[in-house]
Amino acid sequence: MDAAAAASVARRVAATVRPDIRALSAYAVGHADDGIKLDAMENPYGLPDQVREAIAAAARATPLNRYPAARHDALETAVRAAFGVPDAAALLFGNGSDELISLVIQACCAPGDVVLSPVPSFVMFDLSARFHHARFIGVPLTPDFGFDLPAMLAAIRTHRPKVVFLAVPNNPTGGRWPDEAIEAVLAAAPGLVVIDEAYQPFADGTWMPRAATLENAVVLRTLSKIGLAGLRFGYLAGAPAWIAEIDKLRPPYNVDVLTEAVMLAVLRHKDVLDEQARRLRASRDDLARDLAALPGVTVYPSSANFLLARFSGKMGGNAVHQALKTRKIRVRNFPGGEAALADCLRISLGTPDEHAALIAALRDILA
Repeated sequence: MDAAAAASVARRVAATVRPDIRALSAYAVGHADDGIKLDAMENPYGLPDQVREAIAAAARATPLNRYPAARHDALETAVRAAFGVPDAAALLFGNGSDELISLVIQACCAPGDVVLSPVPSFVMFDLSARFHHARFIGVPLTPDFGFDLPAMLAAIRTHRPKVVFLAVPNNPTGGRWPDEAIEAVLAAAPGLVVIDEAYQPFADGTWMPRAATLENAVVLRTLSKIGLAGLRFGYLAGAPAWIAEIDKLRPPYNVDVLTEAVMLAVLRHKDVLDEQARRLRASRDDLARDLAALPGVTVYPSSANFLLARFSGKMGGNAVHQALKTRKIRVRNFPGGEAALADCLRISLGTPDEHAALIAALRDILA
């Protein structure tokens, strides 16, 4: 395309695409072909051969020339049994939890309605609100990344949000909000509260047993963090009246036949995922201790499969991030994002060898 044609395309784009979308940056997805990957909260442990063989057999037996079934009864039964979803709660499946976040906002928000969440938190709460013409209001956490309940309640009174998102534990800070604080938000919220439990396998407590009886809340989960990040499967549990309305916006066939077949095969071996989560959880305190022993490093309490650390010595977070990158160790930094996250790096839990390599590299860098 020559320069004149490119300019013509640019003018058409500017005249057609929403200005607020053109002003956004696309969600950044990191990519690494080699090295140590501690930047995406993935499970570092692969599935054992017996589970992989079960997956292969399920895939071979799955007809790809037919659309998925309208209902997923077998998968629903397996998910309920594996993750303790109450029989009285309705279930909605999604292409990862990202799709379900989008569907909730579409179902509840007219243009200009408010979506509210603590910040910093999962960026898709903000982006999905913008995509659907809602107005996102972020309520800052306390300076040490605690839940600011008075500020949350004041924001609810002022903005009357249609949807409140609470990530429990929170990403990227790792904190798990007290149940009493969540109860207060539920009592004050005029609309729907989404309790996002993406990292629940690494935390104490869950709201899932109450999913059917919460009048104004639903519980959101994903399987990405416990070992199936490549599969893209999430689920929403709540009172049938809520799920029925949100389901009206679900794209047809949003759970494909291979995803369903693999899910059924893997959930027969749920104990493997549970054991891997236990190993990661057990390693969290050791990694936190080793990080905190480094000069100028503050580590924040985490109930997730990652740690948030602030580097306030001679080298800030961005410089440490780049130095690690040259050593092919990838962690998550936050350049130009939330001011509260300045000089912070989010470090996913890995294997013991990966932790040892990370700490050795940081000792060298910070020296």
